[in-house]
Amino acid sequence: MDKKEDKRIQWKNLRFKPEEYQLLENRFKKTRFRKLSEYMRNVLLEKPITVNYRDKAMDDVLEEMILLRQELNAIGNNLNQAMRSINSAHGNADTRLWMNLISVINSKLEPAIDQIKERMNQYADIWSQKSKAVKA
Repeated sequence: MDKKEDKRIQWKNLRFKPEEYQLLENRFKKTRFRKLSEYMRNVLLEKPITVNYRDKAMDDVLEEMILLRQELNAIGNNLNQAMRSINSAHGNADTRLWMNLISVINSKLEPAIDQIKERMNQYADIWSQKSKAVKA
């Protein structure tokens, strides 16, 4: 179990002005600490503090990529719905023509969509690495 030396038994109270406390809270929220007391101990004892850093430009790129991914998924869904609808009306000469046409379009479009999705996933990985923790 815990040794007596490991327990924190000393208690100190601090008073802050509202703006001081807000500054402290803002700095704490940027860190990976779960408790404010843990963060404050590290600051007071001059231990390293790890903060999260996010690049606004990369956030904008990621947001755009999410929208593009949603649009690509919508295109794929529309193609699949068109194929199902053509398949349900089978037997007609026009139906066979449309089926062949959509099949060709789908065979050309699907690899391109997959390639775009893969590239977007790579960018997302790069973005998540850029939001790495930086020593403060």
